[in-house]
Amino acid sequence: MLARVTRPTAADDPLRVFLSWYDHAVASGVKEPDAVTLATVGAGGAPRARVVLYKGVSAERLTFYTNYESAKGRELAADPRAALAFHWRELARQVRVEGRAERLPPEESDAYFATRPRVAQLGAHASLQSRPLPARQVFAERMAELEERFRDRAVPRPEGWGGYALTAERWELWIGHEYRLHERYEYVRAGDAWSFVLLYP
Repeated sequence: MLARVTRPTAADDPLRVFLSWYDHAVASGVKEPDAVTLATVGAGGAPRARVVLYKGVSAERLTFYTNYESAKGRELAADPRAALAFHWRELARQVRVEGRAERLPPEESDAYFATRPRVAQLGAHASLQSRPLPARQVFAERMAELEERFRDRAVPRPEGWGGYALTAERWELWIGHEYRLHERYEYVRAGDAWSFVLLYP
């Protein structure tokens, strides 16, 4: 696998390198190549992290979707700084991205929501994400109510649910080797260009 790695150079656009690595991960059968750890800034500056699903690129920015009233949604509203970390263990590759996240236009969120399975669409309405849940049965009852409400029609996107796009300010692309003799390549935005350096493993 490693023989096919695109090794970053100073002449590369880091997004293009990431996309080539991502396509390779998909083609290689990596389990859940879209899984990515999202870190946000919590109350008092504390870090918060969880796994979300990467949903492609919009205007050169990496996208993901969530409830705007979830913990991560509230944190991004208060401080848009965020980081993403992909780890494709089978390929010994890791990608870290740091930057700022902002909401996608409503029409983009509408278009993506329409592609989700119906049960997931109903779940987006039923879940008061990150809020206390008295009992699992309460959630089941909310799902049943929504199934009845939307029985004969399409499920609209909830107003409080949608996408974010992260504009990268820093990339780190990592290739793993035995004995921790890894390769690390860093790009940092410098105006309209990228500075490029190698990092010790």
